[in-house]
Amino acid sequence: QVQLVESGGDSVQAGGSLRLSCRYHDSNGRYFMGWFRQAPGKEREDVADIAQNGGINYADSVKGRFTISKDDSKNTLYLQMNKLMPEDTAVYYCAADFRRWMVLGGRPRYQGQGTQVTVSS
Repeated sequence: QVQLVESGGDSVQAGGSLRLSCRYHDSNGRYFMGWFRQAPGKEREDVADIAQNGGINYADSVKGRFTISKDDSKNTLYLQMNKLMPEDTAVYYCAADFRRWMVLGGRPRYQGQGTQVTVSS
């Protein structure tokens, strides 16, 4: 079981930056963790994930702009978002699963409640 609580969502202008945080309680430390986003009327988009060994995947739409990181000493997952664009507007969810859903497909087993990111032009 993993408990996830996101924070850091806000409204910013295009070109700005935000850092999302996700506090997690992971009882066994063997989860893949990541972020996905959901915009109104659009399908869920996996944004980035990070493996236990530090391996990272990014969606093409965010490569070079977003950075995922994890601090196990603080039980916190981060998503640094730079050069934000209006199309980044969405609810962002922290997620975790034993399987690497961003590579294998499907939905992650666990997710947080989401945090809203709004980017205005």
